[in-house]
Amino acid sequence: MTLTAGRTLRVGHSPDSDDAFMFYALTHDKIDTGGLRFVHQLEDIETLNRRALNGELEISAVSIHAFAHLTDRYALLASGSSMGDKYGPTIITREPLTLEDMKSRTIAIPGTLTTAYLTLQLCLGKDVKVEVMPFDQILPAVAEGRAEAGLIIHEGQLYYGDKGLHKVVDLGQWWFEQTGLPLPLGGNVVRKDLGEETVLEVARLIKGSIVYALENRQEALDYALKYARDLDPALADRFVGMYVNDWTVDYGPKGREAVRTLLTRAAEAGLVPGPIDVQFVG
Repeated sequence: MTLTAGRTLRVGHSPDSDDAFMFYALTHDKIDTGGLRFVHQLEDIETLNRRALNGELEISAVSIHAFAHLTDRYALLASGSSMGDKYGPTIITREPLTLEDMKSRTIAIPGTLTTAYLTLQLCLGKDVKVEVMPFDQILPAVAEGRAEAGLIIHEGQLYYGDKGLHKVVDLGQWWFEQTGLPLPLGGNVVRKDLGEETVLEVARLIKGSIVYALENRQEALDYALKYARDLDPALADRFVGMYVNDWTVDYGPKGREAVRTLLTRAAEAGLVPGPIDVQFVG
């Protein structure tokens, strides 16, 4: 028996189709966990970020922005990234507006620890005016005129135009134009105090869960559709493919460079602590 056998670990992830897809194999015992038991806790990403600041969960999806504040307590896994490859968080409005217009508007954001907000600050400056709103309420708030502009991070990136809304800027595309790199939005972290053996085993199992979903795509997608907010299955499949792919299996050299570049630029702008020595486990 290994030291990990019989342990129960809490896994935090968001109720999104891409996270549901990623964790499907762990959720449904599709892979051998070797005696480890995983209890899944679904929370929006900003809640997960805040819980991680307190070290509450053993394993969690977090924003890369939040990870800058977590390096003493959590290790970043090499698997589990949500990478925006020339796409990502998008500013939307009811009327066609420019990026310059956004400097005088208040933008609804999904949380101040999200990478979406960090990238927004890199783009528009640290003094950009924002109001925090649950991620799944931002698009309706803009559509109904309750918010001047919104920064969307979920499946709404694919259908905001159908609601008569307009794109101001796709921050993933903006970031690529600035750096030539994908935008690292989120990742999976594991608490260091679990011990090296458990940390490495968690890294192996989460990678296995992602690989299983990609190799059994329809099976995992059928489950993920429960979290797609009534999105058309074809669009849900497209959204999952945007954020669970080869980058998610492993960041790779370019993905690692993207994380380090984002956090270095953010530290230089005074937006996160720095310098940050980013290490990847697994």
